[in-house]
Amino acid sequence: MTKGTPSMGLKHHVLHIRCRRCGRTSYRVDKHYCSACGYGKTSKLKKYSWQTHTLQRNRRF
Repeated sequence: MTKGTPSMGLKHHVLHIRCRRCGRTSYRVDKHYCSACGYGKTSKLKKYSWQTHTLQRNRRF
């Protein structure tokens, strides 16, 4: 298989569709879950501690 124009013709299948819970195009069709919010795997929203940034006021540097 060569890189370039011939291999671009193989990219015709859809992997992700729009998620019904978060609205992002992250719902994996063949695995039946959303990679952004976790819909299909868990009832809780998928989130990590490093995603939120806390605002620190009156901090001296």
